[in-house]
Amino acid sequence: MAEQLSKSVLFVCLGNICRSPIAEAVFRKLVTDQKLSDHWRIDSAATSTYEIGNPPDYRGQSCMKKHGIPMNHTARQVTKEDFATFDYILCMDESNLRDLNRKSNQIKNRKAKIELLGSYDPQNQLIIEDPYYGNESDFETVYQQCVRCCRAFLEKAR
Repeated sequence: MAEQLSKSVLFVCLGNICRSPIAEAVFRKLVTDQKLSDHWRIDSAATSTYEIGNPPDYRGQSCMKKHGIPMNHTARQVTKEDFATFDYILCMDESNLRDLNRKSNQIKNRKAKIELLGSYDPQNQLIIEDPYYGNESDFETVYQQCVRCCRAFLEKAR
């Protein structure tokens, strides 16, 4: 009999094509490497509707390829169910946090703990800036932040 999934995390950013799919892919790789995949449900989503149905930004994809991390995601928006079914909703900046808190106030059976992913950063970089208008090095910065934060989050959440 398969053991039940014990934890779940949803990574959220504005459009779900840059930061949150990178965080999702990084975290998925961490739990896979630690043989914990059976214990986690991992996804990512957007606060906006801008990019629904689109693949991750090509610069993010090439950054992940460079680091040997598989990335496979189609942008979607956060749903009411997400607040009720995920243990953690980790977002990238204050504007995401505001949007999520506002949305979650309408959910009666909310169980998700909504936090900034950056609150787990050992280097105390609280905000993971949107690299959309930046260049490759901005995506690399997001990747490095996600690696640090996801590692620390996994340690704490185990």
